[in-house]
Amino acid sequence: MSPIKIDVITAEQQVMSDDVDVVVAPGIIGELGILPHHAPLITMLQPGELIIRKGHDETYMVVTGGFLEVRPDKIIVLADACERAEEIDIERAEAAKLRAEERLKTHPAGVDEMRAEAALRRSLIRLRIAERRSRKGTGKPSFQV
Repeated sequence: MSPIKIDVITAEQQVMSDDVDVVVAPGIIGELGILPHHAPLITMLQPGELIIRKGHDETYMVVTGGFLEVRPDKIIVLADACERAEEIDIERAEAAKLRAEERLKTHPAGVDEMRAEAALRRSLIRLRIAERRSRKGTGKPSFQV
């Protein structure tokens, strides 16, 4: 299978630019699996896990939303924010999770419940990706093509 070029970009930086075999992205209606020669499309991304496979290597990233464009020769991810698995601060993600859970449980005055739920989702995604990175040494890919 021939590879396809991917560019992962935020407002601050180009996070990744490489030729890859498979991309799994968190579309707004579910996960999208994209292989070379995929039909062109543009969609919004929801906060979630971006998985990029090149050969037997997988790269895991957190995206907090944005857009995905698939062209005949290229995939472009315009992410609101993006974090590679190895950049995730697990202690900070755990603290954010506990803070969001506490806010949702106690409903203190002035707390926006939707923002607390979004913060909880982001922290859970970060923790899940950090967990996958720690299991990465098993030699088993997280998904099959």
